[in-house]
Amino acid sequence: MSRPEPLLLDTHVWLWFALGTARKIAPAALKILEETAKSTGLMVSIVSVWELALLVARDKVVLPLPLHDWVALALSRPQFKLIGLTQPNTVIDSVNLPGEIHADPADRFLIATARNRSAALATHDDRIIAYGQSGHVKVLRI
Repeated sequence: MSRPEPLLLDTHVWLWFALGTARKIAPAALKILEETAKSTGLMVSIVSVWELALLVARDKVVLPLPLHDWVALALSRPQFKLIGLTQPNTVIDSVNLPGEIHADPADRFLIATARNRSAALATHDDRIIAYGQSGHVKVLRI
């Protein structure tokens, strides 16, 4: 059995998976997420923590715990590996992505992170999926 490729979770995928609302994830994609979680872990970017904080502050997401507690609990699970924006190339590349992609800074950071870590970006975002279909980033469609 081959080792699953590295996976970076888009913010909404991390949220669905951590909250146990996996029913929003296609069964085939869920199987890949579960296999990767067991073997190598699922990457969660610090950008997703920032994006989640924005969503909670704007009342677009309601969590079962206060934000600080929920994030600490979610990231304490062994299947999630928090990754930071520690590589200057990732930050620089986020503003110089090839092809056409929208200007959302969170998505641009996630795409650049996935590209620089040779990971697939697990997402349900149609714009990122289309960008992936153009060959600019590996995508796991959720």
